[in-house]
Amino acid sequence: MIGHGFEKWIFPALLAGLLGCSPAKDQGKESTAPPNIILLMADDLGWGDTGYNGHPVLQTPNLDSIAAEGVALTRFYAAAPVCSPTRGSCLTGRHPNRYGIFSANVGHLPEEELTLAELLKAQGYLTGHFGKWHLGTLTRDTLDANRGGKPQFADEYAPPWLHGFETCFSTESKVPTWDPMRTPEKAAGGVGSQGLGNHFGTFYWNEQGERVENNLKGDDSRVIMDRAIDFITEAADQEEPFFAVIWFHAPHTPVVAGPKYLAQYEANAENEQHYYGCISAMDEQIGRLRSTLKNLGLRQNTLTFFTSDNGPENRKSRPRSLGITKGLSERKRSLKEGGIRVPGLVSFPGTLPAGQTVDKPFSTSDYLPTILELTGIAYPDDRPLDGKSMLPWLAGETDKPAPPLFFDYQGQVAIIDGQYKLYKSEKDAPFELYDLTTDPAELKDQSEANPKIKAKLIDAHRSWRASVSRSLKGTDY
Repeated sequence: MIGHGFEKWIFPALLAGLLGCSPAKDQGKESTAPPNIILLMADDLGWGDTGYNGHPVLQTPNLDSIAAEGVALTRFYAAAPVCSPTRGSCLTGRHPNRYGIFSANVGHLPEEELTLAELLKAQGYLTGHFGKWHLGTLTRDTLDANRGGKPQFADEYAPPWLHGFETCFSTESKVPTWDPMRTPEKAAGGVGSQGLGNHFGTFYWNEQGERVENNLKGDDSRVIMDRAIDFITEAADQEEPFFAVIWFHAPHTPVVAGPKYLAQYEANAENEQHYYGCISAMDEQIGRLRSTLKNLGLRQNTLTFFTSDNGPENRKSRPRSLGITKGLSERKRSLKEGGIRVPGLVSFPGTLPAGQTVDKPFSTSDYLPTILELTGIAYPDDRPLDGKSMLPWLAGETDKPAPPLFFDYQGQVAIIDGQYKLYKSEKDAPFELYDLTTDPAELKDQSEANPKIKAKLIDAHRSWRASVSRSLKGTDY
């Protein structure tokens, strides 16, 4: 690994070599500093739920601006069709089936897993987590959210401060997107046992394992961003690089928008006002983040990723979950495209080409290898990673095929290899083969037309599954 203190002279030459350019001279401290890194994530945001991707109503000017100035990944995938496994993949570069996070509220991030926060912290980065965690419980002694404080889940305690994050403002799982501590009406996805207007039953926790009690009213995305901006400002004051994970709750249920955002969509039905409003509120906070980076002189040297943890929620059971997949099949909890293809943006102004689109398949598992290559940090052992560095494609240096992506969720199986996708709907169902370039809705099975491709992908899945089984037996640690 590169030792702390060496980055300021190694990084410019390293980056220049990676991107095939010469290091700029006389550009101030930003050109010689290691890059700041931000991971932004929405919760249940559909493939079609952004302005830049053609939504007919939603206004997301700040995401649109990132797409215009950065790289839009038109075939970007969540590692799983639900939240917890995808979040694990972002931090470890590994499919969470390898360490037992098979679904939401199942398992926890093991102590032995190496996270981006731990690897970057060891190189002098300040690290912070803000928003939804969902990779284990945050308390053993207080009833909190889905599992926290319940004796049967005592072994699932795995807060972010035990996984490399020095500053935290985190929840175990969901909260309302407006007034996050207050239980909203049933239409929003609230009420239940808590009762309308009572405490929602989920707390924000800091890195000391203490409940946060102040500044918790109004828009939840703003509540989260207040803490993230304080963290970034402090890092700038200390002239230290930072790694900030900002995982919004919007637009996950309970879906509630404040008056300003409801008025923005007053021509729409009430449920639409709330859904669109909470997304626009999140977008506004992303704009606030971008302005902060610019004002602090950090924008040129900050690498930012944006995505969603899975596709949109089922609107039949949740009337305010109005996400769209733009014609892709199915939704959250499915390995069809609508459940896993999600918005993907990358911004690194002045380094990555502006206004570029990349149509190769990548996933949230690719974050870790990409960031490690960019920062020159070596992965410390030979445990299998499921991700790969996106840098050559992001920099426009290659158009070669990207390595295949593997998915496995509750009996469903999928492999995406270039234009083809192997898919199985349940354990005993037959495999199907789709050509995503001509059939993104996955309507026409190509098994008979391309038997050799199908057989090749089945073999690849069998080999990958064997590797995952070895990991689950503890051979990686």
